[in-house]
Amino acid sequence: MSTDREQRWTPLGAERCACLRSKGMFIDVEPDPLVPNPHDGFYWCRHTLTCLGPDGEVADDRNCRPGRGCYEDI
Repeated sequence: MSTDREQRWTPLGAERCACLRSKGMFIDVEPDPLVPNPHDGFYWCRHTLTCLGPDGEVADDRNCRPGRGCYEDI
């Protein structure tokens, strides 16, 4: 049974903006199968350094996609 948090999370490999950041990007360790990935959902935009993009909309893995005005391809 999936939780709401798991349903909000987008799998790796999905198209996202190159400017989308999350704290998981800055952890430089090998994945440990005994420690679950929290998928905490905390994101920020590289341009604004906040949870909002330059267009004033939320910066997250669901919204930072092709078609958004500030989107940058990876």
